[in-house]
Amino acid sequence: MPRLAILAQAPLFIESSKKRVEEPNVQLQTSAKDQLRAFVSRIERLEEEKAALSADLKEVYAEAKGNGFDVKALRKLISIRKQDDNKRREEEMILATYLHALGMDAEESEAA
Repeated sequence: MPRLAILAQAPLFIESSKKRVEEPNVQLQTSAKDQLRAFVSRIERLEEEKAALSADLKEVYAEAKGNGFDVKALRKLISIRKQDDNKRREEEMILATYLHALGMDAEESEAA
């Protein structure tokens, strides 16, 4: 990957409200400027797309809620489906073990 070529010049000093702030005067070569502009442009575009997708997801959850579905349960379901099956089973077994140790498992509560 190409490195950005930076040409540093003597820093400029700005006096503002009794504080001396050093402001570097750095110039990028044309190719580095173009690369930087391209990165910034891509990031901004992706941020806009991310915001649009977030709004779409919010609408879908609101629609599901309007149809009587529990949004919290839906979010948990989506989270579970994203997990690897083995990892999910392992976490469920650990949770069941902890619930049993605290007397909160389904078998004990049915017996009571």
